[in-house]
Formats: sequence, structure tokens, C-alpha cells
Amino acid sequence: MGSFDLKHLMLLFWFVLVVPYCLCEEDDSDDSSSAVYIVSLRNSPASHYYGELREMGSNGFQVKNGGGGGGDASSSGRIQFHKPRYGNATKTNKRYGSYVAQVHDSLLKKVLKGEKYLKLYSYHYLINGFAVLVTQQQAEKLARSSEVSNVVLDFSVRTATTHTPQFLGLPQGAWSQEGGFEAAGEGVVIGFVDTGIDPTHPSFADNKSEHPYPVPAHFNGVCEVTRDFPSGSCNRKLVGARHFAASAITRGIFNSTQDYASPFDGDGHGTHTAAVAAGNHGIPVIVAGHHFGNASGMAPRSHVAVYKALYKSFGGFAADVVAAIDQAAQDGVDIISLSITPNRRPPGVATFFNPIDMALLSAVKAGIFVVQAAGNTGPSPTSVSSFSPWIFTVGAASHDRIYSNSMFLGNNVTIPGVGLAPGTSVGKLYTLVHAHHALNNDTADPDDMYVNECQDASKFSKDLVRGNLLMCSYSIRFVLGLSTIKQTLGMAKNLSAAGVVFYMDPFVIGYQINAVPMKMPGIIIASTNDSKILMQYYNSSLEVDAVSKKVTKFGAVASICGGLKANYSNAAPKVMYYSARGPDPEDTLPHEADILKPNLLAPGNLIWAAWSSLGTDSVEFQGENFAIMSGTSMAAPHVAGLAALVRQKFPNFSPTAVASALSTTASQHDKNGGPIMAQRSYASADLNLSPATPFDMGSGFLNATGALNPGLIFDSSYDDYMAFLCGINGSAPVVLNYTGQNCWSYNSTVYGADLNLPSITISKLNQSRVVQRTVQNVAGNETYSVGWSAPYGVSVSVSPTHFTIAGGEKQVLSVLMNATANSSVASFGRIGLFGDQGHVLSVPLSVIVKISSNNNTVS
Repeated sequence: MGSFDLKHLMLLFWFVLVVPYCLCEEDDSDDSSSAVYIVSLRNSPASHYYGELREMGSNGFQVKNGGGGGGDASSSGRIQFHKPRYGNATKTNKRYGSYVAQVHDSLLKKVLKGEKYLKLYSYHYLINGFAVLVTQQQAEKLARSSEVSNVVLDFSVRTATTHTPQFLGLPQGAWSQEGGFEAAGEGVVIGFVDTGIDPTHPSFADNKSEHPYPVPAHFNGVCEVTRDFPSGSCNRKLVGARHFAASAITRGIFNSTQDYASPFDGDGHGTHTAAVAAGNHGIPVIVAGHHFGNASGMAPRSHVAVYKALYKSFGGFAADVVAAIDQAAQDGVDIISLSITPNRRPPGVATFFNPIDMALLSAVKAGIFVVQAAGNTGPSPTSVSSFSPWIFTVGAASHDRIYSNSMFLGNNVTIPGVGLAPGTSVGKLYTLVHAHHALNNDTADPDDMYVNECQDASKFSKDLVRGNLLMCSYSIRFVLGLSTIKQTLGMAKNLSAAGVVFYMDPFVIGYQINAVPMKMPGIIIASTNDSKILMQYYNSSLEVDAVSKKVTKFGAVASICGGLKANYSNAAPKVMYYSARGPDPEDTLPHEADILKPNLLAPGNLIWAAWSSLGTDSVEFQGENFAIMSGTSMAAPHVAGLAALVRQKFPNFSPTAVASALSTTASQHDKNGGPIMAQRSYASADLNLSPATPFDMGSGFLNATGALNPGLIFDSSYDDYMAFLCGINGSAPVVLNYTGQNCWSYNSTVYGADLNLPSITISKLNQSRVVQRTVQNVAGNETYSVGWSAPYGVSVSVSPTHFTIAGGEKQVLSVLMNATANSSVASFGRIGLFGDQGHVLSVPLSVIVKISSNNNTVS
């Protein structure tokens, strides 16, 4: 989900109130209207084959790729099929894709004889299928074809660091283990499905190091060349870039001028997320003329591949996202980072069955680690928008750096605020002048309800403003982007103001104001209560003529302390109020799944990173090279970058093993040694805190150094996930539709709690339950002791309580849980594995409904 700010929240609020249905949803009542459908065929995609594929014919195949924007391309040469990189997936080249595209074309011609349709994409690597623009009647014809397994209506999706490397201990920890920042992540390719990238940004240059970047031999992606993205945009750092917009184009909502029909980022979001994960080390962060330090990605030596499928003006659509994911996997990325979420819970048997999650399941089968933002819909329960156990879901937390500003009033009261701004001259107090009292009598209308927002210099008297602090209202129009701080500052500068003070309009309640860059002294009073204190002081200091009602003297004075200097706090990390929460919804009702979501916390609040030179997502950062943003969008790439470090050290780790290393080593404590706290409300978030549970933070907060030395891992395979899907009631035909595989081929089904995950979640404990976990030693010989704390209303025992395990060996742990009282309130515990060589693993336990054999009730 996109970076979280007031504008997005208020637009969402308006959207919910005014538009009860998603604008991107097609009207099923009109059979003649066309819509985009994603069609899956019964034959398995290329990534599901084992070993080597045989050439499917001696003749050459004409290529017809659904590349950027759905364009066609051709290619020639011998067909080459490579063995899987991780022993379980086959890579193919364009000519195999061409053959599959021809099969898709033949099917469409056969089923829709003589009828009009438009095929947008052929998917062949992760999904064997295509996206096509057809009527509902045509979609029904396709669904009746014996070769077709599934037809799904396309749906919409939305987008969901100078200091965080230090906060995560990278320089002395994980980076030092990999040979320093000059080597951290080298050879690993991270694929970003987002809003594109600005290739001119120094964060993605390949000449910032004395050591030349190597060419990642396993990656075979390409770089689109357009007027917006000219030849030479890619290099040894930015190794691939494409765009996908066919679904949006067919709907008539794609604006090539604003959205850029190229991989170029016209939004800013994609450039930001890519830099958080993999931006170059030591890039100066200069915004509004102020230097805020030097930036670095988590894996600054890793490579970046960009698959643009999200756009500023409308978000994106599943058909384009699936095409981007399919291409990324075919190109050979090691990690896929998704800072996007669906606009609604997928309907049907289970949330896991949707085109994006099922494509990502195939990506995991191909050895790709997949990380996704949890969403910015917290803090309510079951608000998480990333569902499946094969996807690593990341929530947003604060880190210890904060930017605070304040103003000192002439009555010796200090008021806190925000704003990345310089202060006024030290030791000097300036006269406060409210916008309403600084109007130009010749042109300004005192009844203009917007005049207090200070957007138009022609309405104000320069004589009254010059050398004073201008007081302006921060209204709902700023939240919606109709008025801007940048416009106010430009106006104040033209009027020779000493600075600007924004007080909070009483209608803007309970929203976080992010730090905003200002080139002149300024401050935003984020609290309505503090704004009242300021206004009371100002009004009480005025002298007004009794007859004319004009101000004869401005008596209030103040100084602005400035907010350019960062402060550091031990009360971090905290789960941010907007970070989406578990439990994981299994369906739209929702029933809770026996899967822990989110999986982990990472820094997501007030994150500095690269910004597109033409980015428009934040008006206040337009034209800047860096921006400070908040959201689970910023948290997910932190994990993607650190996963690159894990993959670099353990190149044979499966995606689930990478997830295990990140999870079991996570911290449950803040810098002060206390429990991680979670914000529970929008309003006065830091006054509504309580200890975070696994449904807030997953396994805990990211421990970069520990993840590189996990000791033991919990591993799962594609077959385990398939057995899990087959265990869902009524899922067999859906599994067949999406994968082409029959559930009867799996000898037994696996329930969510039985997946070999580094967590145990039980939505309904009916008296007792035994679950097993298998750990594998990836370190040297070690003896472990096992301890645990039981969830309230549950008794727990684990066996064995001690075991010795050699390197490479496995150990089965049995966990017996008994409900000791009846309760429908979730409770939490933890299993700890303590090795005599220093390895410590933590496994969260979560039990929601508890049904006991006795009559005791837990309130």
C-alpha cells in the first residue's frame, strides 16, 4: 500500500462515504460491456516443470510477447532451457513464451470464432494463461472450454533512509559479515513491482564505487527504451526495467503524459521503495537546501530490476501486476518486493485464491523470496491485506529518529510542532500576525473562507506581513492537496515574512502530520489543543479599535526553534497505528486463518529515501531528490534488502528458509529493553499504547544481524503449500483451476497450523491439539533447551525439552496445547529454543477461540 499521509487517508475517507463501490469494478449487469478477465489454462506453466523441458518442435517459433504496455516483439535463435537455479523450477526463454502465446491465440480464435476481443498478455512462466478484454458472455464461453480452468474478473490494486541502517545495526553487524557495505547484497537481484524508477538518481548509478558492479549471470531481463527512458538508463546496478499497463489502457484511464508509458517513475513511490532496499551507500540527502545526512539502502550492493505496474492517477490492476510478476520471475530475480495490496479482500473459498497470490506461489516454487506490505488499514483487527503463507508480510514500525520542532511564545509557553525548517534568529522574538488581520483592504474579501490558508499573495498587505510571523490555517484542503504548504511558503517569502506558523483547523482531528521541508522558518502545530493555546494567546494580546474593529496593535510575539536537527528516542520501535493487523482473514466473512500475519515489523515511519525528479505523489517534495515518507510500503523494502543479505550468505536457502531466518531471530523488545508497544488509535496515537501482540508485529522487529546466523531453520516446500490449499473445505476445484493439479495427488492434506512455519496460530482450539515443527541445523553441532510461555487459557508442553543436533540434521518438535477455559479472546505465548552456542530462536503462539472440556470461562 502507498506511503501513508493525510492526503491519502482523507481521500480514502471521502471515497468510503461518497462512493460505496470500487470505481474499477465492472458492471456485471450489462452483458454487452467489455471487461478485462484473467484466464488460466489447465496445463501447468513453465516454472512448474522439473528438470529440462524438451523442445516442443523443430521449427522456430514467432515470438509474440505481452511486454511493456502489451506490445509485441519478435526474436530468433536456438531455444535454450536451463536447469532450475534452486533445483525445483525450469527457466525458459522468449521462444518458449512465443509458443505458449500462439497456443493462447489459437484457443481464443477457436472459442470466440469471428468475435471481437483483445488479448492483453500471455502469461507462461508462473501462470499458463492470458488477460483478455471480452464481454461477460464471451468470458462465459471461455469458462466452458475444456482447456480453460479458471476465469477471473480483473480487480484493482493500490500502492501501500538515512538512519535506519544504523538503527538496525548494519554497519557493525550484517554488513561487516558480508565484507562491508561495498559487498552487501552483491550478485542478488531484487525485482520491484511498483510505480517505476527514476534512472537518473545517484542511488541507482553504477559508478559510485571503486569496485565495478558485476553482471548478475543468472539475470536475463531487458531495459525498455522510450523517450522518457532513453538508451543508457540501465546499467550494472539498474539491470532491468519494463512497464505494464495494458489493462489500464483498455479502460481508457491511462494518461501517457502523466503516467508515462515507460518504466519512468512519475509518482515517486517506486523510486523510494527501490532505494530503501537497494540504494547506493553514502548518497547525500539534500532537501529544500538542507542536508539531512547520507542515505543507503539495506543491501547497497544488490541489483535493481523494475516492473512498473502501478500509476499515479489510478493505481493499478491485477492483470498488469500478474504480467509484471510473471516477467520478473522469468527474468531471474531472486527477490520480489511488493509495496502494493488489493483494494478489497478476494472473494471465493479463501483469500489465498486470487491471481496475484497464486502467481506468487509459483514464484516461490521457482525459488524467489516474496515480500509484501501488510497494508495501511490498521489499527483494526483483521485489516491485513496480504494473506498467503508463502508471502512474507511486513508491518510498519517507528524507528528511534524523530524530527521535532517547537515555538516559544512571549508568555513563556512552548508549543510543539513539526516541520523540517530552520528556526528564527536566536534570542529574538517576532510579532505574530494572523492571516485574517493581514489582508489587503483593496482586494481581499474578509469573508473568503479560504483566505486563512495563505495561498494568494495578492490578498495580503506586505507592510503588515514584512518581518513578522504569518499565522495560517492548516485546513482539510491541505489534507486533500487543494492547498499546499509550498504555495504558502512561496507567498510568505514574496511578502518578506520572517516565517510561517500553521495552526491546526479544528476539523482536522486525529491525523498524523508528516515532517514537511521548508526553506524558511516555519512550523505546523499538529495538535488542535495546542492550536487553541496559540490562538488564545494571540487574541488576548491584540489591541482593537472599539469603533472600526481594526487591530491597532499586534501584541503577541514568538520565535520558531526549528526542526532540522534529528532527535533520538529509546521508545522505539513502536507499531504504527496505520500498520494493518492480524489475524489473517481466510475469507470475506471473515473467518480467521491458522496463519500468522503480519510476519514481521520493519521501519516504515518517516523514512528518507530517493525521490523521482518528476514525482508528484507528494506535492511538498516535488522537484526534490529525496523524500521522507511513511507506510508499510516503506517497511517491506527494508525486509527485501535484508533478505538479499541472507540470500547472499545462504544462496541455497529456499524462500521459506529465508523467511524463517528473518522471523526466528526477530526482537520483541524496544531499545530500552521493554516490550514493543503498539499504537491503538489514529487520534493521540502515543497516548493509546499497549504491548504489541503477534497479530500486531508478527514474530517481532527485524534483527538484521541475527538473521544471518539463525542456527536452525523451519522449511516448507511448494507441495506443503499445495497440501494446505487442498485442506481448505471446498477448495479442490479451485486448486485445480489455478494450478492444473488435482488434490487427490496429495496423499494427505495439511491444515494451516500444521505448515512448518516459524509460528503457530490456531483460530479455534477445541479442547486439545498437537502440532509438529521440524527444524534443520544450518550451523555447527549444538545442544538446545526448549522453553515456553503458554497463552492465557491454554496449557502447553513441548517435546523434547532438550536435544542435540549436528550440522545439517533435522529435529521434530511436538507441541501439545490444551484449552483450560472457554474464551473467544485471542491470547498469546511463545516457544524459545536456546542453543549452547548462542543461537536463540523465538516462535510465537497465538490461539483465538478456546473450547475447554470444563466449564471455566476466561473473560
